[in-house]
Amino acid sequence: MAEIKEIKDVKDIKGDKEEYNPRRKREIIKTILIIFLAVLLILLFFSNTIMNRSLPQITTERTTSGKLTERLRGSGMVMSNQSYSVTVDGNKIIDTINVKVGKEVEKGDVLMTVGTGESEELNAAIEALETLELEYNKALLSPGADYSSENQAIKHAREDLAEAISKRDDAIDNQDNAEAEKSAYKENKSQLNSCTKLRTKLSAIISAIDMDDYSTAPAEYTGELINLKSELDDAEKTYQEKLSIYTAMLSGENNTEEETTVPTVVSQETLSAAKTAMEEAETARNAAADAYDTKKDELRNEYSAQLTDTESNIEYYTALIEEYESGMIGEGMSLEMLNEDVKAKQRALEDLIAQLDKAQKDNAAQDKLESLNLTSMKNNIEKAKAKVEKLKKENETTEITAKHSGIVSSVNAKAGDETYPDMEIITIDISSEGYTVEITVDGEKTRKIKKGVEAEVLNNWSGNVQAVLTNIKNDTTPNSKSRILVFSVTGDVESNTNLDLSIPLGSGNYDTIIPKSAVYTDNKGSFVLTVQSKNSPLGNRYYAQRVPVEVICSDEVSSAVNGSINYGDYVIIASSLPVKPGDQVRMKDE
Repeated sequence: MAEIKEIKDVKDIKGDKEEYNPRRKREIIKTILIIFLAVLLILLFFSNTIMNRSLPQITTERTTSGKLTERLRGSGMVMSNQSYSVTVDGNKIIDTINVKVGKEVEKGDVLMTVGTGESEELNAAIEALETLELEYNKALLSPGADYSSENQAIKHAREDLAEAISKRDDAIDNQDNAEAEKSAYKENKSQLNSCTKLRTKLSAIISAIDMDDYSTAPAEYTGELINLKSELDDAEKTYQEKLSIYTAMLSGENNTEEETTVPTVVSQETLSAAKTAMEEAETARNAAADAYDTKKDELRNEYSAQLTDTESNIEYYTALIEEYESGMIGEGMSLEMLNEDVKAKQRALEDLIAQLDKAQKDNAAQDKLESLNLTSMKNNIEKAKAKVEKLKKENETTEITAKHSGIVSSVNAKAGDETYPDMEIITIDISSEGYTVEITVDGEKTRKIKKGVEAEVLNNWSGNVQAVLTNIKNDTTPNSKSRILVFSVTGDVESNTNLDLSIPLGSGNYDTIIPKSAVYTDNKGSFVLTVQSKNSPLGNRYYAQRVPVEVICSDEVSSAVNGSINYGDYVIIASSLPVKPGDQVRMKDE
């Protein structure tokens, strides 16, 4: 009995441990299965959405039918129907050119100024005059008849003349560097002229900067300043508008003079947005003002320094010129004064000879011949003087003016260049005669084009350019099958500019019209991508399908096609990712 009781005690000890429970295990398995099925259902429910997110999203349009106007595009250079070239007679030096390409000029406007520079013809004429005067003086010095006091007076006059001529010749002989000084004198005058013009321009631009008015300033100095001033004015205008709106919102007033109506009750968000807009406009205004003031100060300092240097150069060249012109030579007399002294003594001698001639009643034949010879020589001297004066006038600066009104199409020279006969310096298009554009196109296309049709100018920025077809001519290039379309162009155009034209070829009704952007081309030809729908347990699936087509005609937007495509079919015109035939795609509205 004691052993049995001991065993029972052992069982009681095991009963104190947790007993195995099959029911609880089943509950755990059941819970895991439910969670798995729930996740599976969620994935199944959203699988279509998840897959669609990875597909290319396409934009489609339906094919239509109707009327379409076929157009042909082309471009050509604008050519003036009539122009003329500005030339200068003879060899000249261009001083200034007052026009640039694109500038409109009126008849009589000054296009440029020219001078001759060093003239060999003028130098030769001066030498010829000096030779004639020398021969004439020698003739005056020849001994005359012996007539008491008259001859004595003439003798003294001849001596005085000879002495004056000797002094002048000595002065000339002492001018070893006369030609070099003369050349330097002309160069100094040219430099003084250039510096004077530069000073005028620099003074004008500095004055314009100080007054913030560039209307009369030289164009070559004002481009950047005008742009910055315009940007500042626009920024100031925008800031004032934003400030007015914000101020009106703060005060609760509605300024009826402003284009923007400010509400009576303003929310904090609206007020804050208006304040931000005002502050941004103020910042932009300040930035534009800083940029303008900085550039203005920079350029003014630069131009002021240039003006100072230019004025120094003017003083320098003026001193050199005055030194040359004063040119004191020999006994306090300049060469010009010596020449005048010779002429004065020559006139005194001539007067004495004339008096002797008058006093002599019975002149010998030799005396008469001498008098005639002197008269002839004097006439020749007067003619030579007239020629020198004429050449000097021709050597002066000449203004070249416009013969006709028009627009400058080309400038083929610059200041300082030397011209030659028939040199085309400036070309001016006579705008009143109109312009022409020629376009080379496929000869087959011209069968659908009629004269008189008006083409659309695609780059017609001014909005008033018109191009009308006036002629269709053959292309003279060997073996060419093309033809040339000639258009008459009117409006705001310039020669040597390019025009893009769209030419209507005719209209027609077509069964299948699609967007031009839907047509693709590869080595197999033209095709479109249509959308094919297929049903699946999870909904419709869409696939891209290649359909070969033939483009019948096109305008700027659409194309009429032939092929296995029907009215109402969807064609792909854009995609978020590259699409190939057979790819699954996602419609944009899904």
